[in-house]
Amino acid sequence: MRIKLIYGTDTGNTELVKEDITKLLEKEDVTTIDISDITPEDWESHNYYILGIPTWYDGELQSDWEVYFEKFKTIDFTGKRVAIFGLGDQLGYDEWFCDGIGILGKVVIESGGKLVGYTEKDDTYDFDTSLALADDNTFYGLALDEDNQQELTEQRLRKWIIQIIEEFKK
Repeated sequence: MRIKLIYGTDTGNTELVKEDITKLLEKEDVTTIDISDITPEDWESHNYYILGIPTWYDGELQSDWEVYFEKFKTIDFTGKRVAIFGLGDQLGYDEWFCDGIGILGKVVIESGGKLVGYTEKDDTYDFDTSLALADDNTFYGLALDEDNQQELTEQRLRKWIIQIIEEFKK
């Protein structure tokens, strides 16, 4: 299975999670690219995508995703399966926790893509509101908090990777 992992990072946390994901996907053919280096061909080269985005401040997209966002909204995701992971701070920015997941996820769905990798909002999360929620109990992707719950990241990633590989195959 050929997977393209596209991510943006300012502080390096999303890049570290990207590296953990590529290790967990060692049996797959994974290409990674920073969103700041993306070309139109990158969206045509694969059928399986993983997108990584941290949310900044009051629900803002990471700077490189923000610059690219208008072009992102024009991509035809028909026939593509896309999983999204996001980073946020549920204590400092509890009203906008991982909003980037929902912002990108809605575009993928509206542009004909199949979003996979929905995860449950269990009782380990503690935030006010989030655009990352598809409904009251389900995230559009994997929500991570490297600021307050770094100890949960590895377990969450392992479970999510198994899930998305299965959902990519469907």
